[in-house]
Amino acid sequence: MRESQAIPSSENGLNRMMLTLLAFVVVAGVIILVHEVGHFIAARLAGMRVERFSIGFPPRMVSKTIGKTEFVLSWIPLGGYVKIAGMVDESLDKNPITGAPDEFMSKNPFQKVFVLCAGVAMNYLVAGLIMTGLTMAIGIGEVGEPVIGGVSDTTMPAAAAGLQKGDRILQVGDSLVKDWSGVVALISTASDTVHLTLARADSVWSVAVPTVPHTDGDKTRRVIGIVAEVSFREASLGESLEQGVRFCYITTAGIVDFFRQLIMGEASIRDLSGPVGVARLSGESARQGLGTFLFFLAFVSVSIGFLNILPFPALDGGHIFYVIIEVFIRRPISTKVKLAIQQVGLALLILLVLVVSYHDILRLFGR
Repeated sequence: MRESQAIPSSENGLNRMMLTLLAFVVVAGVIILVHEVGHFIAARLAGMRVERFSIGFPPRMVSKTIGKTEFVLSWIPLGGYVKIAGMVDESLDKNPITGAPDEFMSKNPFQKVFVLCAGVAMNYLVAGLIMTGLTMAIGIGEVGEPVIGGVSDTTMPAAAAGLQKGDRILQVGDSLVKDWSGVVALISTASDTVHLTLARADSVWSVAVPTVPHTDGDKTRRVIGIVAEVSFREASLGESLEQGVRFCYITTAGIVDFFRQLIMGEASIRDLSGPVGVARLSGESARQGLGTFLFFLAFVSVSIGFLNILPFPALDGGHIFYVIIEVFIRRPISTKVKLAIQQVGLALLILLVLVVSYHDILRLFGR
């Protein structure tokens, strides 16, 4: 009997692992592909010769040369690059500058920046389109009535007090409430305990619920562990597009605020997620359904896009910084210097990924 029970458990664990791996490959593959396609299309529009279009890092899986471009698919799905003639990039190859008109260094600064920004633009565009499609399919969520849509786990006061999904909150303390915003406002400023009057089916009852502090950025408010009931209405194309743009803006603002907290010491590098953390979250989102998985894909796409535009060596933002410097000094930075900077930048990025992955693994095992 014990052996027969162990087999389904083992199979379930294997299935979860396979789903996590597959979900991570899809997330990483889609984000890398759209990013590099953006660079590739922009380079061709700018009249630049693309020598290699690579998805993944060596060892190579397959490669095929079409025209003047070698298309490569490699085994390690943690990045990719578009190798443009006359440019020192992630490949770290010594790319000789001959002065040919189809080389990167033969183009004007606007064309260079256009090509360098195209990958990031594609990440944001895809994220916006995903959220636009989700909004059209699901609708726009609205919170109005003071009805509980969900109760947090048993460690929160609301669950311990017996509150349930579907309960209508009639009164908080001595104040009648007509909408959810009133509930949030009154509980947020409550003392250690809040008195609620609720309706469930045909009965009305009251309960005293302890509150706990919750810090969001630099603000602290009181919570009890409940969320609002959300109703969805059909969205027009215009509203859906607006939601896509709004998602990209809010996500970017959140990332900027995180970096602010990191600089101010309010957040730690332990709060970052690397490949291990992204893989785990990819699997979790996939298990929650297609909508959640697509939402996570859009979030990671914006995150990767934003990180790539930072002025750091080996990232798109670092190459843009080179272009800006060359405009001011009115001469190109030597290939030797660029190659050295790229090598240092790539080494630092690898070190950062290793450190972040170490903390991801600790979290994975509950430490």
